[in-house]
Amino acid sequence: MKASTIRTFTTVHTWTGLLAGFALFIAFYAGALTMFHEEIDAWALPKAEMARADTMDRAHAMLADIVAKHPAAAEQIGVTYPADHPSHEVAAYWMEKNGDWKTQSLGEAAPRDSEDHEHGLADFVYELHYDLGIPVVGIYLMGVVSIVYGLALLTGLLIHLPNLARELFALRPGHNLKRLWQDAHNVIGILSLPFHIVFAITGALLCLTLVMLVAFNTLTFDGKVMGAFERMTSALPASQGKGGSAPMLSPAELGARARQAALAAGAANFDPDYMRYMHYGQQGATAEVRGTSAKTLGEYGAVALDAIDGHVIDVQLTGARDANHATYSAIFGLHFGTFGSLSLRWLYFLLGLAGAFLFYSGNLLYIESRRKRRSAEQPMKVRAMATATVGVCIGACFAISTTFLGNLVGPLFGAEPTAIVQPVCFTAFAAAIAWTLWRRPAKAAVDLLFATAAVSVAVGVLDVVVHHDRLLRTLAEGRYAVLGVDLVAIAMGAGFAWLGVATRRRAVEGDPCSVWSSRQAPAKEAQRELQEA
Repeated sequence: MKASTIRTFTTVHTWTGLLAGFALFIAFYAGALTMFHEEIDAWALPKAEMARADTMDRAHAMLADIVAKHPAAAEQIGVTYPADHPSHEVAAYWMEKNGDWKTQSLGEAAPRDSEDHEHGLADFVYELHYDLGIPVVGIYLMGVVSIVYGLALLTGLLIHLPNLARELFALRPGHNLKRLWQDAHNVIGILSLPFHIVFAITGALLCLTLVMLVAFNTLTFDGKVMGAFERMTSALPASQGKGGSAPMLSPAELGARARQAALAAGAANFDPDYMRYMHYGQQGATAEVRGTSAKTLGEYGAVALDAIDGHVIDVQLTGARDANHATYSAIFGLHFGTFGSLSLRWLYFLLGLAGAFLFYSGNLLYIESRRKRRSAEQPMKVRAMATATVGVCIGACFAISTTFLGNLVGPLFGAEPTAIVQPVCFTAFAAAIAWTLWRRPAKAAVDLLFATAAVSVAVGVLDVVVHHDRLLRTLAEGRYAVLGVDLVAIAMGAGFAWLGVATRRRAVEGDPCSVWSSRQAPAKEAQRELQEA
């Protein structure tokens, strides 16, 4: 490969990595935590009551009442099933004639906008993963970031392909800090490349599906693609209401029949989590029950039934899917790692943390490559990148840990956990960025790493102190989710403390001609030290 070609690829790799790196750091760090969504959910809401046995019977009555008061809901109305994690409320969803989606839970007397909801801790961390907590446009932004991310992966592979075997295990610690960061960046990137390719492709598809559908619908398919997409991703065939009236089977009965059909089709199990009625209360009404099955690449599937007599219309589950459904479900399974056991989730967790480090180290390489090595005063672009790297990356870690602590401490002062996680996170994030601007990167990095370590350890220790009765009860019942969250928080705190010690040593003892030095060395003194070295 020509040297000029390699330089071009390197330039593209650098700038695509920088453009997407900050968003991807947050997405990967939050995504790593999201691998234990249900465990975090159980930890975050210790006083939440589990759904009662008669929940779905009451949901059936709620649906009938909604349709009577909101006739537009008869066209299509869905309801969630109770689940093992506390924040999963049983709620109905439908669209009004003006196009607004409404929702109403069992404990509510009137509907509300479906987007007007408070965030549980686990759900909020998940939202940080796929839209950075930015309403409406965040998911599309992450789709664009995923495409840029894919370009960075491609150019990085082309750059290192000639020396792939040699660089695979080349990790050379020593005084050459740039070479160390380069080696670590290369090794992690090469070893995790297959997974990053999967994340880039599936991330772009998941985030930009609606954009692609609108584009194809307008430019190619003469306005017919939206309906076709609905048919290709649903187990329900196209149907029309026949008018009249008919009694509907309850969600509980339809869920039970869907489970029987799934098991008969060869699924290892089937746990319904959502269903929807089409043409509720009319002759010809149908229902689609969606749920998850274990031991399959695409765990999410659906069973279509007649809503009046319950006979099975179609099954779209593992082993009984057409190509469209198999592809669509595989995208979700590959991206979220839902197709394996606990060991696979731990692998995805570690890959998420490694991915976050990949983008962080890429920024450090940019800084090391462009700093002046004979001057204590560094260029503006170097100082700006260092400030942004510390404020955004380490600040995001600090903000997420603080959000866990806020979820734990808030209820002790009368606050509702689901109401405070979002403001706590964004306030802590803004404070971290402000602190970095004030203290400068070298000192702020040490401060924020130690602060994140202290907060993370406090999360685990305080939960044991405050909710020890809950911890003992769950352990006696053979459930280890709560203890697991506490132990991981303490372990991550120890990791951040180690990073803080290493960063402080670098700031005090390292090269004074660096943005990471906390020593305010005059230019002449710095130059003399270099000459003596």
